[in-house]
Amino acid sequence: MAKRVFLIVLDSFGIGGAPDAAKFGDAGSNTLAAVLSYSNDAFPNLAKMGLLAIDGEDDPRIKAYKDAQDFIPSPIGSYARVREVSAGKDSTIGHWEIAGIISDKAQPTYPDGFPEEVMHALEKATGKEFLCNKPYSGTDVIRDYGEEHMKTGKLIIYTSADSVLQIAAHEEIVPLEELYDVCKKAREVMSGDHAVGRVIARPFVGEPGSFTRTANRHDFSLAASSSTMLDLLKSEGYDVISVGKIYDLFAGRGLTESNPTKGNTDGINKTLEIMDRDFNGLCFINLVDFDMKYGHRNDIEGYNTAMHEFDDALAAILSKLKDDDLLIITADHGCDPSTASTDHSRECIPLLIYGAGYRTPCNMGELTGFNNIAGIVLSSLMSRTYEHDFAPAANTNVPDPENIMSYVDLTNLKTVATEDDIKELIERAVSLKTASVCIQPCFVKDAVRFSGGRVAVCTVIGFPNGYSTTATKVFEASEACDNGASEIDMVININFVKSGRFDEVYEEIKLIAEAVHAKGAILKVIIETCDLTEDEKVRLCRIVSDAKADFIKTSTGFGSAGAKAEDIALMKKNVAPGVRIKAAGGIRTEEAAREMIANGANRIGASRLGN
Repeated sequence: MAKRVFLIVLDSFGIGGAPDAAKFGDAGSNTLAAVLSYSNDAFPNLAKMGLLAIDGEDDPRIKAYKDAQDFIPSPIGSYARVREVSAGKDSTIGHWEIAGIISDKAQPTYPDGFPEEVMHALEKATGKEFLCNKPYSGTDVIRDYGEEHMKTGKLIIYTSADSVLQIAAHEEIVPLEELYDVCKKAREVMSGDHAVGRVIARPFVGEPGSFTRTANRHDFSLAASSSTMLDLLKSEGYDVISVGKIYDLFAGRGLTESNPTKGNTDGINKTLEIMDRDFNGLCFINLVDFDMKYGHRNDIEGYNTAMHEFDDALAAILSKLKDDDLLIITADHGCDPSTASTDHSRECIPLLIYGAGYRTPCNMGELTGFNNIAGIVLSSLMSRTYEHDFAPAANTNVPDPENIMSYVDLTNLKTVATEDDIKELIERAVSLKTASVCIQPCFVKDAVRFSGGRVAVCTVIGFPNGYSTTATKVFEASEACDNGASEIDMVININFVKSGRFDEVYEEIKLIAEAVHAKGAILKVIIETCDLTEDEKVRLCRIVSDAKADFIKTSTGFGSAGAKAEDIALMKKNVAPGVRIKAAGGIRTEEAAREMIANGANRIGASRLGN
């Protein structure tokens, strides 16, 4: 569960592969491939988030880029390809779908300019006359019509391939507030069949031949047709903070705070500032330059440079994330700068997620509908975590020095064990008053039923070799707890230990500990001492301690040797005070068990004691 969610939209950063791209005239468009084609310079942080691991990245330009990389980091969180299902490819519909609304009707576009009845209604409502009325580039239109506008006072009206009505005016001829008022009135006119996604005020300055647009653009968006995740979060008392043009795209609805920006750099800086604040809810960010400055202008170099600026900033963003923060990076459509078109392109978008609940690397495949993102945001902020009421209660065993069996996890992990064997094990454990029974994951539900709360149920994950992926182990552990196991014994990834990848060993143990503790269970970490050097044993004692596991355990019982008293003494010396020690493997007599306890063991794993 997250306290803060940061949802960053890289405006127009599509990744190609939309199955219906041809219907929109965009077959083969791939913004990611175009950007990567400019140079082979690495994007280390976006790669770490999973950008280069998404399924379906089969464009030759992406393959060539990957082949040219010396190293591509493994993803640290979840990643997916997401296809749009709404009838459109513009920012408004894209953001609405991200926020939970599926639009089954495309917003109107005007490839031949606005019809006479619309122009008449606009002139009547605003009291103004207009020039141009054609699809046009924003910079070209002020170049071609700016001087006439200054001479006549007529406003420049134009559109594009998007569902927009844009009105340009020189700030010295038409003051900003007057231009905004004209656009507000135009917004009222553009309704019903003519309900364009946005009416945009486009002020400019300068002299003929050198006009430039200013940062005082303002969008007057069509209000969403129904409630979005923003409305829901606000109504539930969460903070909903916008950065960039999110306010405009949602007509200001559902927000508790708005932070307009003057471009990507400003948007990134405002995001970093907000990350230093305490709030509970969603920070929804749009970085518009990718689309406005580079995609629409077919500027591959500029797009690539802007992506590197974001990748650099992403390092700072990741460093500022708190344990209960969630980061989501995505897009709203494509705008491939390598095609002849300067318009948006129908593409899938990337979904990169890291943070609370999403620290386990996971390929989520292809998701249908940008609205999956709304579900992730709402679930992260609003879902609750339920602990299990284990019977007997987890972590309540108090060993009796007079009864050696009260220290013991009575174990049957044989590959040929049957249901009857598990029943017999439980009855023997109950009669001997053992700490738990340790059994195969497939028998956990049965063991809980057979036990009826008379003895705790323990099981193993990643057993016995430990080289399953972290995602697999986390799932195994969570499922085992859901099935009723109150104690989990996991095997570390010894391959990673031997490869010196201790950071990944730590992260895996930490993730599994968090998953197990969230269920109310306890975690024991098996390090398989027979395969380790003394230095590795010491280092793992510290890693297990830092990862907040409950126990460190010597062995699986399937290795070349089991527990040794000297290993128990070494562990006792190097683990944190709150971490307990379990000795397992080859302990067949009470004398051997008591030797382990004398050296510092708190729990014994054995199958033959008590016979």
